[in-house]
Amino acid sequence: MGRIGILGGTFDPIHLGHLMLGRQAYEEYKLDSIWFMPSKIPPHKRDHTITQADARCAMVEAAIRPYPYFVLSDFELKRAGGSTYTADTLRLLKTAYPDTEFYFIVGADSIRDIEKWYYPEYVLKAVTFLAAERECEEQKSSLDRQIAYLSDKYSARILRLHCMEMDVSSAQIRERLSEGESVDEFLPPEVLSYINETGLYQRVLPGRRTHFC
Repeated sequence: MGRIGILGGTFDPIHLGHLMLGRQAYEEYKLDSIWFMPSKIPPHKRDHTITQADARCAMVEAAIRPYPYFVLSDFELKRAGGSTYTADTLRLLKTAYPDTEFYFIVGADSIRDIEKWYYPEYVLKAVTFLAAERECEEQKSSLDRQIAYLSDKYSARILRLHCMEMDVSSAQIRERLSEGESVDEFLPPEVLSYINETGLYQRVLPGRRTHFC
């Protein structure tokens, strides 16, 4: 039986925080590999403009190239239909890979909001969750309480991932890029090069250069 970590998201763009979570999950829980799985149309982002899948995949491929245990998975992107729900993805994964044990890698906020997901009672029993921490003690205590609550109510298996989430989002990175601000500290060099070469996210303003390296 394989032990595979799933790290999903729009990856618009993928950043160093995603890579950090993937490395920690792989090392801490002795997984066989980590699948970076770009989302198609997440239900909570239906009203947002999402970058074309081929560009997001190209950035993920560039970012994970140095890590032999990271894999780009187009499993969600190949699905037919509109919005992609985690519950449906997990059902299909378990059918396609019946001998694989999946670990779903998430941030603390996802654990706090997971009862708002589609069919949470199935999602929480289908896989083991690996939840990253936030920095302050109050947030850590809040996460502990939520894990205990979900474990009791849904028989969920939620394990702590002992690393801190990077305090930046892809949306913030896109905003900084559009304003011509540096994002070097948040992005792998390979992703930054792709963005500079394609002009992705960059808004050309009079008198302003849009090169960031």
